Amino acid sequence: MPYHTSTNYRPTLTFRNKHWSTIYPSVFRKIPEVVYERERIELPDGDFIDVDWSRKNGRHLVIVLHGLEGSADRPYVRGIIREMNRAGWDGAGLNFRGCSGTPNRLARSYHSGETGDIGYLVEKIMAEADYETINLVGFSLGGNVTMKYLGELGKQLPAPIKRAVGISVPVDLYHSCLEIQRWHNRIYLNSFLKNLKIKARLKEEVLRPHVDLEKVYGAKDFFQFDGAATAPLHGFSSASDYYKKSSSLNYLPEITIPVLLINALNDTFLSETSYPTELARQSKNIHLMTPKFGGHVGFVTRHPENIYWTEQMVHDFFIPNK
Repeated sequence: MPYHTSTNYRPTLTFRNKHWSTIYPSVFRKIPEVVYERERIELPDGDFIDVDWSRKNGRHLVIVLHGLEGSADRPYVRGIIREMNRAGWDGAGLNFRGCSGTPNRLARSYHSGETGDIGYLVEKIMAEADYETINLVGFSLGGNVTMKYLGELGKQLPAPIKRAVGISVPVDLYHSCLEIQRWHNRIYLNSFLKNLKIKARLKEEVLRPHVDLEKVYGAKDFFQFDGAATAPLHGFSSASDYYKKSSSLNYLPEITIPVLLINALNDTFLSETSYPTELARQSKNIHLMTPKFGGHVGFVTRHPENIYWTEQMVHDFFIPNK
């Protein structure tokens, strides 16, 4: 059965602490070997996304989707692309709308359930290149987008997409939002909200006709922010409606290709419902790994070449015979 109860991830004592494991790689890790070439892709609705490419002239491609308020420049994205570059794969880091360093044009932005942009990117790549394989890796919010996209398409998934990996994925958005509101997570929540509000101020004139900016700026948690901004901007009736319709947990049973979901048991962002063990036991496609340690998008590994455990897991899952 695809559910894996044990793993070979054994961090040092220091990185068994969930907060240090979460914070350390974001602050201290560097991946200078990956050199990007940026492509701006115009979208049908008049907006754009920026994609950062690291090409090796390969026949296989990995597309990596970042987490909330991240970008393709984050070490965890670069780490995956570097690992797959070494195997001869091309890499593409998708920057969600407004996450590439330039505000997007429209009032709407990205969110945990927005799959249209990754779908458009895949179709564009297929039309312009002849990749044998286009696999996906998503982190946190990007992992939820990845799994929802795969489940939505089901049997209609483009043939080059053979496998996918989600790391630190809040597949149940509602309960994960409750989790991040706990006192020990306030430092993360406040940081996310600060960045989201800064972006709102940069687009204030565009946003003003569509949202109550006073409620946006006054939001104290994700329920308030998503109710004031995310929901009205993206066609949801409320924050709860957004969480219900966007949670990838609802779409996992419809996935038709092998996927690997890696959620650490000490992930400080995840609720118990983000570990779908029974679904994995009954599924032939959902491979679930729940290491005891790792934190959120952490999995720090002392490796002479700065390779993290999750990057090796992605490599082995995508190239299982090597």
